[in-house]
Amino acid sequence: MRHQKKFNHLNRTSSHRHALLSNMATSLIMHKRIKTTVAKAKALRIYVEPLLTRSKTDDMNSRRLVFSYLGEKLAVTELFQEVAPKIATRPGGYTRILRVGHRIGDNAEMCIIELVDYNATYTEEKKEVKKGRRSRRGASGASKIEAGKAKVESEQPAEVVEEDVVEAEEFVEAEVVETEVVEAEVAEVAEAEVVEEPVAEVAEEEPKAE
Repeated sequence: MRHQKKFNHLNRTSSHRHALLSNMATSLIMHKRIKTTVAKAKALRIYVEPLLTRSKTDDMNSRRLVFSYLGEKLAVTELFQEVAPKIATRPGGYTRILRVGHRIGDNAEMCIIELVDYNATYTEEKKEVKKGRRSRRGASGASKIEAGKAKVESEQPAEVVEEDVVEAEEFVEAEVVETEVVEAEVAEVAEAEVVEEPVAEVAEEEPKAE
């Protein structure tokens, strides 16, 4: 009779079941996730999580105890050097079971069992967005006011630039007019000097002729 025997025997003998769970635990530690049936995944979780807790204490006794369950040196090294630092701050619950449907053939329920800290999709922290309560009227009025302010701010620099351009053009035109006036005055003075010189020569020559 199986009175008070709550664990799943998985339809295997004790030695066969121990070898199966040992191999599955080694694969989970080495590959961080494996695909199996839901019944085996639940049995594996009970088997491997105490070993993960034991790996947090890195001493000779812990390594020998874990090796007695796994029987694989590479898996023990991976567990104590790579996995243990990742789960150091997690107080249990090191594995996650994700159901993926049923297997073709015997219709067994399949799942993926993985180490929680090695799945970046679920471990990323989501930013919380604070939502404020506001009425439609207040929101529309505020949006209109903000739109008006933005429009005024966008128009002001353009007007200032246009005024500066107009002032610069007027200044250039004034300088051009002034230079033209100065050139005209210089030309008139030069013509007056040229006209006065022949008149003076004629006036000097007339008394000599008398």
